[in-house]
Amino acid sequence: MNDNKSSPLLHMDHVTMAFGGLIAVNDFENKIYKNELVGLIGPNGAGKTTVFNVITGIYYPTKGKIFFDGIDITPLKPYQITHLGIARTFQNIRLFSDLSVLENVLVAQHHTIDNADVDRILKKHGKEKKVKGKAWFWRSVLKLGYMKKEKEMKNEAYKLLEKVGLSDLAWEKASSLPYGQQRKLEIARALATKPKLLLLDEPAAGMNPKESEELMKFIKFIRDEFDLTILLIEHDMKVVMGICERIIVMDYGSIIAEGNPMEIRTNKKVIEAYLGKEWEYAE
Repeated sequence: MNDNKSSPLLHMDHVTMAFGGLIAVNDFENKIYKNELVGLIGPNGAGKTTVFNVITGIYYPTKGKIFFDGIDITPLKPYQITHLGIARTFQNIRLFSDLSVLENVLVAQHHTIDNADVDRILKKHGKEKKVKGKAWFWRSVLKLGYMKKEKEMKNEAYKLLEKVGLSDLAWEKASSLPYGQQRKLEIARALATKPKLLLLDEPAAGMNPKESEELMKFIKFIRDEFDLTILLIEHDMKVVMGICERIIVMDYGSIIAEGNPMEIRTNKKVIEAYLGKEWEYAE
């Protein structure tokens, strides 16, 4: 974890998300720093996925702002936010089931086409352009360099699959993979966008204990290998307590506690609202 706390990678500045009279997220204030691995936990309906949806531009917050790498991303669209360096997965696996493993990764490499507006935002903040998979119109029509670019992208996708241990399955249909490997592929597809911040929404959902153990090692590996910052929602407390360096606890849309695993498992509010007494003295 990076000890430099001077400039957060992600800052949710007193964010509120209301749907009519229902306040799903209430005055959410938090900062996440480069290379942190942070857990976001709480009961069903606490507002965790709404937090992800606000960060990624699916919802526009009722109040507050979201800053990513020094840029106000509050008004941006999801594809623009992806272009800036935030990727996510979903609780329910959303692979292109009829495409191959390799093709699922290739799809993610095309997300930056026609992002001149985002390039202007980056330039305004003195950031480098993040170009990959850009296919100019006339080059596509005339096929100048198109095939070469496609080959480069395919090689890059294959190298990514090698890193995550899926290269032997590159041409298998995504739907034919075992559940744990489908989860890994979904994360690999997110990694293909070259994010700085990766949001994982219940990655261990539906996994057996062995798969969950492998997932914990995998998440630690990708954090280090790809120089990532990771924020994950998870109900499997063995996963959360086993890999997260800091944990944020939500209930009824608000943050009720924050701290390291030991502090969270002994916090009376958290025990009462979510964990239950069995976690108080768990090793």
